[in-house]
Amino acid sequence: MARTSKARGTGREALSRESILRAAICVADADGLDAVTMRRVGQALGVEAMSLYNHVPGKAALLDGVADTLIAEIEAAPAGTEWKAAIRMQALSARAILLRHPWAEELFARQVGVSVTLMRYLEDIAGHLLGGGLSSQLAHTTVHVLGSRILGFSRDIFDPEARRFPVAIETALLQGEYPHSARIIAEATHDPDVEFAFGLDLILDGLERARDVELRVGSD
Repeated sequence: MARTSKARGTGREALSRESILRAAICVADADGLDAVTMRRVGQALGVEAMSLYNHVPGKAALLDGVADTLIAEIEAAPAGTEWKAAIRMQALSARAILLRHPWAEELFARQVGVSVTLMRYLEDIAGHLLGGGLSSQLAHTTVHVLGSRILGFSRDIFDPEARRFPVAIETALLQGEYPHSARIIAEATHDPDVEFAFGLDLILDGLERARDVELRVGSD
């Protein structure tokens, strides 16, 4: 007999990792990030919490999967988009996701590991920066100055001391799977004091330009 998409005898859709993650997002939308537990997600799906463990190992993996699901929804810039426009477009897309799911900022900030989904996104950002003519060092500094803005909010979460690369991603880097990121990692040095001052100068220089525009408009 052919298999159906329904859970036997219940009329419910069969469980899958995707359906569990989507249910977790709905729970967080309704009651906040702390409400997301295996039991609560099971209730939302009409199943026992133990049923979820066949697809998601536990709450930590559940939250990691939710984060990856949201990151994967960030709209990629079309090929050939100018580098600044590409990063701006992707950051604003991430921002739109946060506006739909306000709890996601806290979720992203909690993540200490780098998943494959996040690594691919960072690789895309690195490619835009290097493709725009920035050196590896300047691209590295730029990522830290942008901080989590490339995920739609303003806190700096890209601290190399706080974030860990899983062995699988370290291996992939060595094998050339993320060439832009590997180049930056190999060639750049991390100096938080320099990055802070650099970001501050960018803000001040931008304010100066905005002031000059206002002055020109006001004198017309």
